[in-house]
Amino acid sequence: MEKAVFYHAGCPVCVSAEQDILHLIPAAQVEVVHLGSEKSKVKDADAAGVKSVPALVLPNGNVLHINFGASIEDLK
Repeated sequence: MEKAVFYHAGCPVCVSAEQDILHLIPAAQVEVVHLGSEKSKVKDADAAGVKSVPALVLPNGNVLHINFGASIEDLK
């Protein structure tokens, strides 16, 4: 099974959402990407359709935007 990818930027909204996601989805099934410390992955998030973080990209390509922490444009 392909993993979901949870993108965030480290803000309080993102950290809270990360904890909730990891409580719901086993850690082995989700990759957590902190775009604040992994700037090279911003282009991957953008290409996947992420418009703001926190966001969860599902294995089927659907993007679930969770609350609003930061725009992907602000992270570029």
